[in-house]
Amino acid sequence: MMDADLTPTPTIDATTIADDRILLAKVIDAVHDAGARLLAVYSPDARPADRSEMFYAGRRNEELSLDSLRAALLAARPEAQWVEDDQETGALPAGEWWTVDAVEGNVNHVHGLPEWCVSVTLLRDTIPVLTAVYQPVGDLTYTAIRSAGAHLNGRPLHTSTKSDLGIAIVTTGQAEAGQESTYRRLGDSITAMLSRALLVRATVPSTFPLLLVASGHCDVFWQYEPVLPGIAAGALLVTEAGGIVSDVHGQSWRPGSTDILATALNLHGPAIEALATVA
Repeated sequence: MMDADLTPTPTIDATTIADDRILLAKVIDAVHDAGARLLAVYSPDARPADRSEMFYAGRRNEELSLDSLRAALLAARPEAQWVEDDQETGALPAGEWWTVDAVEGNVNHVHGLPEWCVSVTLLRDTIPVLTAVYQPVGDLTYTAIRSAGAHLNGRPLHTSTKSDLGIAIVTTGQAEAGQESTYRRLGDSITAMLSRALLVRATVPSTFPLLLVASGHCDVFWQYEPVLPGIAAGALLVTEAGGIVSDVHGQSWRPGSTDILATALNLHGPAIEALATVA
C-alpha cells in the first residue's frame, strides 16, 4: 500500500482501526439517510427550464441533505470540526475535520442524471482516515478506512494492474472555481493525454472518476484547483485500493494542494511525465 507521500503507509494500531470501524458504521447510516431524502425528490425526468428553477432545486437539495448530515456527524464525533466553504481550497489545521458534500453532483440530480451522491470524509491531522460515499441510484456504498482497505457494498476494491498508459482510460474534471490559466492548463492537459492514452474523458463531479480509479474501471484521474469535498473521499479510496495519490508533479498531496493526481500503481510515473508537458 502506498500513501500520498509515496512512502509505505505507517502502521495504524488495531484499536484505532476498531474505533474507526464503529464510527464508520454511524457515517454510513448518515449518508444513507441523507441519500434517501434526496432520492425521494429525484426524478429522471427532471429538466430545469431556466437558471432560477435550477438553483431553487439545488438549494432545496443542499438543505434537505445537509441538515440531517450535520446533526448525525456532530453527534457521532462532537469534537471534530467542520470544513466550511472558505476552507475547501486551503490547508487545514491539525485535528479532526469532517469534509462533506451533501449532494455531490447536485447539477446532475437537478437534471435527472444518475451520477450524484452523498460524500463524507473524516480527516485526522490533514490525512483522510475514513470515508463513506453513497450513490442512491444503484444503491452503491463506497467505504474506506485508512490501513483497512476500500470496499463497494462490502466487497474489496482494487485499482487497475495496467502499466502501459497507451491502453489506459484517463479522466479529468472541471474545477468548481477557476481562472483562465486553470482552464488553459485543463485544455492543454487533455491535449497531452490524447496522444498518450487510449481514451480521455472529462467529467464532473470529481468524486465519480475517483471512484472509477479505485474500482479499476479507469486508470488515471487528475484535476487542477480541486475543492476538498470533491476529492477527499476519492483520495482515500484510491490509496486504500492500492493506487497512488499525489500532486501532478509527484509530490505529496494534502488539503490545500493546487492539483491532484490519482492513478493505478504502475501508471503514476507515466502520468506525471505526460502532465509535465503542461506549463
